[in-house]
Amino acid sequence: MRAFVTGGTGFVGANLVRLLLQQGYEVRTLVRVDSCLDNLQSLDVEIVRGDLNDRNLSQQMSGCQVLFHVAAQYSLWQTDKEILYRSNVLGTRNILSCARQAGIERIVYTSSVAAIGVGKDGIAVDETYQSPVEKLVGDYKKSKYYAELEAVKAVRQGQDIVIVNPSTPIGALDLKPTPTGEIIVRFLRRQMPFYVDTGLNLIDVKDVAWGHILALEKGRTGDRYILGHQNLTFKHLLAKLSTITDIAAPRHTIPYWIPYTVAWLEEKIWAKLGKKPTIALDGVKMSQQKMFYDSTKAVTELGLPQSDIDLALTDAVQWFTERMRDKG
Repeated sequence: MRAFVTGGTGFVGANLVRLLLQQGYEVRTLVRVDSCLDNLQSLDVEIVRGDLNDRNLSQQMSGCQVLFHVAAQYSLWQTDKEILYRSNVLGTRNILSCARQAGIERIVYTSSVAAIGVGKDGIAVDETYQSPVEKLVGDYKKSKYYAELEAVKAVRQGQDIVIVNPSTPIGALDLKPTPTGEIIVRFLRRQMPFYVDTGLNLIDVKDVAWGHILALEKGRTGDRYILGHQNLTFKHLLAKLSTITDIAAPRHTIPYWIPYTVAWLEEKIWAKLGKKPTIALDGVKMSQQKMFYDSTKAVTELGLPQSDIDLALTDAVQWFTERMRDKG
């Protein structure tokens, strides 16, 4: 079986590529011309260079039986609205169309819990829940919502697509890093004197990779599956990091209005004067919501693994520590 993977250089994609190779797949992965290939070094993969909106992707996919469309543009900066729409929405539309032309038999599309939204008062929601798009915070979440609609439309037109919605993956190979990875880095550098009162659903990134393959093998066409595991308050997450690292966790929360004011000033005023903002306004808005999810469907229907979050956090800490040491 030959799999075509988009986003193979990224956090989830790199872990998926490794698992596919372990499971005997041949892997061809699409990478941008300017992509960092560190996560693919020494792997027996075929690399093709291009963009999600290239019209010749059907030729690049020729000879592959399955597609894992993992790639997505991630940004919380309000100035990146057009980039997010072009990559996540139009890019998804294009690659699914090219997959049809290439005769791809089955597709796993990587959406996100961002497309689902959050429940009221920190209530964990499942795949049946959908927040109105106007209540999704930020253009990234909205772009993932509209991108998922592209997958749904393609299913209605006859394509065999299963949708997976990862929550917050944790582990090694978080190269950029992700916002949660950045939290771990800041914690390791002792740059977190305060914390915000929020919550996340965490899952080992290796389990997310397994969730993709299990969705390919067992998922129902057109269905969405939340790939998540443990709901944790931010305070609980920091306590776990403290236990793993022996670094003291911050004790006090910071009032919402402080980061909100700083982010508003940076994005709305200072950025226009040429200063690069450091805090995303949409990121601050998201922190008001506890992003809790219920992964029962993926566990029961797919057999999604539920590995120990402490071990995943330990993997992440070790990986980031090694990278920080290598960079001096």
